[in-house]
Amino acid sequence: MNTDIKTTTYNRQEQIKRRSRSTFPLFLAVWMILIASGVVGAIWYTGKMKTQMQTEISRQTAKQISAMQTDYQNRIKQLETSFAGEITKVQGKVDALNQLLKFTKDNANDKTDNSNQLYTQINEVKKKLAELQKSLDVLK
Repeated sequence: MNTDIKTTTYNRQEQIKRRSRSTFPLFLAVWMILIASGVVGAIWYTGKMKTQMQTEISRQTAKQISAMQTDYQNRIKQLETSFAGEITKVQGKVDALNQLLKFTKDNANDKTDNSNQLYTQINEVKKKLAELQKSLDVLK
């Protein structure tokens, strides 16, 4: 019986060794699959996050560019309006100066010029129109 026990014990030890020998490659394969799936999952997740971040950054950049363009256009319009007003003022001053220079030139000559006479006549007509307007207002 002693030999039967030894044989049985030996057979069980052999079975355990066989199982451990066949289990170890399976255990190793499962761990390798888990590690590989973790790496693949990390690569997939980082790609997804990268795409989301790029989309968000593109959207924010487009929004900021649009705001800057609107602000720039508004400033340009303000400057154009301001310059147009300034140009009108300067043009009025230049016209007045030209008129004054013509009048001075006409008066500087000993001979009276037709333009000087015309200017004087226009002023007289304006005065008479003003007087007539006052008279008309009184009659009303």
